[in-house]
Amino acid sequence: MTGTATRYLYLARHGEASPDETELTDAGRRQATLLGRRLRDVPLTSLHHGPLPRARQTARLVADELTGVAPHVSDIAGDYVPHVPERAELPPESADRYLSFLAGVTDEERRHGTELARRALRRFTGPVTEGSEDRHELVVTHNFLVAWLVRDAMYAPKWRWLGLEHGNAALTVIRYTPGRAASVVVSNDMRHLPDELRWTRFPPEPGV
Repeated sequence: MTGTATRYLYLARHGEASPDETELTDAGRRQATLLGRRLRDVPLTSLHHGPLPRARQTARLVADELTGVAPHVSDIAGDYVPHVPERAELPPESADRYLSFLAGVTDEERRHGTELARRALRRFTGPVTEGSEDRHELVVTHNFLVAWLVRDAMYAPKWRWLGLEHGNAALTVIRYTPGRAASVVVSNDMRHLPDELRWTRFPPEPGV
């Protein structure tokens, strides 16, 4: 279907979670609030989030800083493995590492993740096809889905979601303009966070 307007997709990983991942830490709550303040001037039309507590709580704190945007839970914004590659898909030097990382994924998780990833691409990507107004959508999710959508925007092979890391409450923005290739205009941006709240994925990785 021909696009009629530009979609701006704002992707954010949830804030830092407790060790059992049942709630955000104090740092995670600060990260979420600051992310909301960063987005105050963005004309958001929707806010989607995954069903797990760390994404749901992050979305609620972000929404508290916004006007007129209510959080909406969505399974396709959840935490799942979007694609499990075969060895032949992977670079030889990193195949063992990636296959070991994914070794615990069950056949059911593989099927379910593939279907959710397909639905996420259909729902969240591409130019607007209904109406003539540009659309600004925020998805509060998890590292795997942010990586999957960035990979797609870059026309990279399916396995390349692996190895893409995103900080807690970091912001990525992808622009889908009719008649043009997708453009990653912001990636893993943490400038709304003070130094002590910036890190890429999991501590004790170095802050950036």
